[in-house]
Amino acid sequence: MSTEQENQLEKWRLILGGDEADGTGVGLKGDLVGIDAALTALYEFENKKSFDYDAPKGKGGQEKSSPAVARWLGDIRKYFPTSVVQVMQNDALRHPELQQKMIFEPEILEQTEADVHLVATLMELGKLIPSKTKETAKRVIRKVVEDLMQKLEQKTISAVNGAIDKSARNFRPKHNEINWDATIRKNLKHYQPKYKTIIPETRIGYGRKSKKSLKDIVLCLDQSGSMGTSIVYSGIFGAVLSSIPNVKTKMVVFDTSVADLTEDLRDPVDLLFGVQMGGGTDINRALKYCQGVIAKPNDTILVLITDLYEGGNQAEMIQRTKEIVQSGVQVICLLALNDEGSPFYDSKNAAIFSEMGIPVFACTPDRFPDLMSAAIKKEDLKQWAGDQDIVLKG
Repeated sequence: MSTEQENQLEKWRLILGGDEADGTGVGLKGDLVGIDAALTALYEFENKKSFDYDAPKGKGGQEKSSPAVARWLGDIRKYFPTSVVQVMQNDALRHPELQQKMIFEPEILEQTEADVHLVATLMELGKLIPSKTKETAKRVIRKVVEDLMQKLEQKTISAVNGAIDKSARNFRPKHNEINWDATIRKNLKHYQPKYKTIIPETRIGYGRKSKKSLKDIVLCLDQSGSMGTSIVYSGIFGAVLSSIPNVKTKMVVFDTSVADLTEDLRDPVDLLFGVQMGGGTDINRALKYCQGVIAKPNDTILVLITDLYEGGNQAEMIQRTKEIVQSGVQVICLLALNDEGSPFYDSKNAAIFSEMGIPVFACTPDRFPDLMSAAIKKEDLKQWAGDQDIVLKG
């Protein structure tokens, strides 16, 4: 048997899980023994009464209240890349027994590979997390938040500031407000060779910076259980947007009740801890609250992040949405704000929103800054989505 054939059989042996049914006749050795044990412990867990992880011989476990889980977490980080570790952790967290052992023991929670899915789980458990684990949970959330801020903050600030500058462009500037670079570029066609100069028929300036907000942004966020990772990203973007001059940002979260978390935007970790995931959904009530805080409809962008499954008054929700659109507010409906692909959503409501002119689609975090830039410049967002190969719903 060639080495390549042996490698292929070993892979099939790992996939099939061994025992008499695998049919490969191949024995594992080296790290493959540990890999097989780690996979078996998780993916054959449902056939067992408890999580019984037998690490390869020679590996001693630290004394912990759940040593099997602690050893397993350590081993999967040894044998698999981070992306695979995160997938396996998320699969483990679907089992209530493993969830309790991984989340409720601080020394074990410290070992987990922190990502948005783990943060979403911590938020969903909320008040169930014991006091001894709360500080560890907060550290885990802060680590994820800081990592995401590093990736997303600068791009968001640059995109929004650039859009604000262009939307505030002044075509009748005073002499000390002229943007000479933009003015020269605009008037190159008026160059006079005889005089070796440009006639500035059109002058461009950005005007004086205003202390008042040029744009109001309201992030209205569904905090039902299905929106977990979208909530994490929304909290990050809300905190970034609130730090930008000339932009006034509000953060509103809802289930069957409504909470205004705008004051918590200064610290996204506190904001995420303030979210209470789960429960029903009353979009109508949330939109009613938003109507009350919108002071400048023509300069307001309302980003409604929800799967559109309405548990409140459906007819009122539709009528209220029409009123908001007709008042001049720019409304965007995001079915999800994450990297997880197409979500489940209410297609009927998506179609109704689309007929009102509201773009309805799922958005990945890396595209959100450009989306906000396009919205601030009042571009056709349905066209923008098409240019980005984003599938519009409805």
